[in-house]
Amino acid sequence: MTEEFLVAKDLRKRFGDVPAVDGVSFTIRRQEIFGLLGPNGAGKTTIIRMLSTTLEPDAGGIEIGGRSVAEDSVGVRALIGVCPQELALYPELSARDNLVFFGRMAGLGSRQAKEAAAENLELVGLLDRAKDAVRKFSGGMKRRVNLAAALMSRPHLLFLDEPTVGIDPQSRNHIFETILRLRSEGMSVLYTTHYMEEADRLCSRIGVIDHGRLISLGTPAELKSAIGPPDEVTLEQVFLNLTGRNLRD
Repeated sequence: MTEEFLVAKDLRKRFGDVPAVDGVSFTIRRQEIFGLLGPNGAGKTTIIRMLSTTLEPDAGGIEIGGRSVAEDSVGVRALIGVCPQELALYPELSARDNLVFFGRMAGLGSRQAKEAAAENLELVGLLDRAKDAVRKFSGGMKRRVNLAAALMSRPHLLFLDEPTVGIDPQSRNHIFETILRLRSEGMSVLYTTHYMEEADRLCSRIGVIDHGRLISLGTPAELKSAIGPPDEVTLEQVFLNLTGRNLRD
């Protein structure tokens, strides 16, 4: 079996006259946390939508687990889970009922969905709140349920899009620990964030994109070494050096 679980080759996507993604290529290895960093509007969300089969590329190819997104999107969807930045939960339902719903949507039987819901709520530290309505939860707790929902399909590759936005340090740390545990159990992860310290802590390799192009790729230490001693340079300094200091919408 190849070490590379995801292979993206020369991905391109235009919206009208705007090249949102312009020739992006990278791989994600098995059991790797790969960071995808970039300013707002750089093309991250468009890339994730193409990788997760919800947006067709204009050109280029994607293989996940040896399956082509273009030729076997159904098979690819069985391998992936997506945790979007926006909360994808029903606030009036309990945490357990939310997860059971998403489990059934992923093709699990009723008993399987209930068992998986309990397992995933325990994983994110919310089994004791399983019967409570999500609307009663704090922002950090909702983020953790959002992550648990993405795990209901039992994915081999997990897409995490800004999973720690606006939450308390305890919930953020719990999410970190959950991601590291999932990796240790064999899962691959694509991780996007605007918090550079998160990427430095979690990711074995990082791709930086701007204006739809991949402008740098390497380990955190390699990226830092490009501008100075890696133990003295921060990833935020690298990011600003690559993408500039101008404000983005």
